[in-house]
Amino acid sequence: MATVGELLRQWRHRRQLSQLDLAIAADVSARHVSLVETGKSQPSAEMVLRLAEQLDVPLRERNGLLLAAGFAPRYAERPLDSTALSAARAAVERVLRAHEPYPALAFDRHWDIVMTNRAVPPFLASVAPDLLQPPMNLLRLGLDPRGLAALVVNLADVRTVFRSRVRRQLAAAPDARLAALYRELLAPEAPGETRELVEAEVVIPMIIRIDGVQLRMFSTITTFGTPLDLTLDELAVESYYPADAETAEYFERTRA
Repeated sequence: MATVGELLRQWRHRRQLSQLDLAIAADVSARHVSLVETGKSQPSAEMVLRLAEQLDVPLRERNGLLLAAGFAPRYAERPLDSTALSAARAAVERVLRAHEPYPALAFDRHWDIVMTNRAVPPFLASVAPDLLQPPMNLLRLGLDPRGLAALVVNLADVRTVFRSRVRRQLAAAPDARLAALYRELLAPEAPGETRELVEAEVVIPMIIRIDGVQLRMFSTITTFGTPLDLTLDELAVESYYPADAETAEYFERTRA
């Protein structure tokens, strides 16, 4: 098992910081950072967390650093349906419900969908039943030919967006399951999937064909601002908006 010093050095290299950069950001001496990384100084739990904060280490990996340093984990991981997370769960439900008639869903760090609003199920009517079994994965749902991929007009664009997001996620915090999903669904890059942006575009829409209509949508991501729980730290809400008047009109008809 790697020592806390070795792990901190790995995170520092991943963030492309020198020992001096980290020391200045954490308000400690570069010598102390060096001693911690080489194992010549045993950091306190507070020092581990201070360095992890400056390295933007995710909460799950901060627990790993604490364990490697001989301390108990600081951040709990509770199911979203637990009593402790009832207020947070209610907040997510309100966000999803308020976004209707437009689709919105909540998913975790592996892109497993944990909640949707009522605008999502109509899009899943033609999806293969096995893709709808829990955990329903947004990457697989969107890219599998038996899922929504068959309905997406600009699938190459959507794959490019997914690829970029997952690459950034893996660069921020390596994860074996997410890396496996990337290899399965997003690598290698297919010819024609490197997109040249048009100057007039501000976002890349997803164009999906449903009920004989082509819908153009873009999305936003919402996360919890200051979570102290792993489940909340890794939870994201993706909300889809109409990108043109025709799409907005379609959803208004579904509301009616």
